Amino acid sequence: MPKNKTYKDALTHAVFKVIAQAAKEISSNTYVIGGYVRDYFLQRGAHTDIDIVCIGSGINLAKKVSELLPNKPKVQVFKTYGTAMLRYEDLEIEFVGARKESYSQNSRNPKVSIGTLEDDQNRRDFTINAMAFSLNTTDYGSLLDPFNGIQDLKNRIIRTPLAPDITYSDDPLRMLRAIRFATQLGFAIETKSLQAISKNATRIKIITKERILNELHKILASDKPSVGFILLEETGLLHYFLPELTALKGVDDIDGERHKDNFYHSLQVVDNIAKNTDNLWLRWAALLHDIGKAPTKKFDKKIGWTFHAHEFTGAKMVYTLFKRLKMPLNDKMKFVQKMVYMSSRPIDIVGAVTDSAVRRLVFDAGDYIEDLMTLCDADITTQNSQRYKQYRKNFQLVRQKIIAVEERDHIRNFQPPITGEIIMKTFNIKPSREIGLLKEAIKEAILDGVIPNEYDACYAFMLQEGKKLGLKVDED
Repeated sequence: MPKNKTYKDALTHAVFKVIAQAAKEISSNTYVIGGYVRDYFLQRGAHTDIDIVCIGSGINLAKKVSELLPNKPKVQVFKTYGTAMLRYEDLEIEFVGARKESYSQNSRNPKVSIGTLEDDQNRRDFTINAMAFSLNTTDYGSLLDPFNGIQDLKNRIIRTPLAPDITYSDDPLRMLRAIRFATQLGFAIETKSLQAISKNATRIKIITKERILNELHKILASDKPSVGFILLEETGLLHYFLPELTALKGVDDIDGERHKDNFYHSLQVVDNIAKNTDNLWLRWAALLHDIGKAPTKKFDKKIGWTFHAHEFTGAKMVYTLFKRLKMPLNDKMKFVQKMVYMSSRPIDIVGAVTDSAVRRLVFDAGDYIEDLMTLCDADITTQNSQRYKQYRKNFQLVRQKIIAVEERDHIRNFQPPITGEIIMKTFNIKPSREIGLLKEAIKEAILDGVIPNEYDACYAFMLQEGKKLGLKVDED
């Protein structure tokens, strides 16, 4: 970690000189604060979101900066919050006046008053986000670090500037942010801070679902999402917005018959899939793929624990979960539902990798077959090395069979060559139940390998099946 107290090399972008000049012209002491400073020391690469705090009006400073920048970028003003924002090149710069905050019990929206830089740093969520670089002429580039955030970065600790009880009770969203930062950065949450999160967990109820979801997405997008979800469960937060997951926790034992802990299994699947895809919605599918096991769990004295139709139940639960968290009820939800519903299919056919079974798998999965196989691959979590090798070997056979069947039969998203119009014309019938029956029979025959997906073969099969339904070919 750098030891000197001036960091002009962190402020090499030309925009900082412009902000400094604007601040000088309106006589406002000004600082870069928050994530940009933190990520500079963590060497996390270019940080395109820049937070500027000034003593005075952040809106006035933003307008002055716009005047001095080339092309005079538009300033967006948020009067309610006393903030302003402008975009310049690849940067998004937010300006705010230093302020004090006071909170009421039932809201995370504080009463705000004009404050000093110290007041503003006191209101920050964590010490590592309270550090600031000066943009003032007298000490340009100097680090202002009243809570020794630089040391917490070095020690990889998440700690609050003020007493954690105050910080988390005032704004409960900070509890999720603490866990999210711990997950993203690989940091530990200070013991007192972690205890305060558990103590204040019920306060999360006043946070909007949109803000909760935003933090969950960031946790899921991290390299090892299980870190965050374990912390969410241990602190009691997870129960308030994802009870379907907490219901999976624990192992029951009857007559010596046990089942695996499906909560920790689900987290391991998410970690596995995170190594192979950045697809957020596929990661959601990995997290939720077993949620149907809690409501379908039963014990049978003859065969032990069962979870019959848990995929079907889980897919239905996805809709309820998405709606509660105000997630998009669109194709993204349908994708997650489909992945959950089909999550066992590739594994189920391992014992009998027939052409017919593979054709049906590819047809049902459609364009998502690769996503489904990625999910099922991640679902192999056994700790038995021999069993793990066998599972992977069997799974590879399924993959190879899929490739072979795809190349030969072109089943993915296929459409049989016999259409409803051809059926109506051949038998001189109007739209009716028989048309649907014939189309379904042709499709099933193709998937079963009874006939190839070719016009002549399908037409002959249609005539044969039509005769069974009492239909006669129109000779005209």
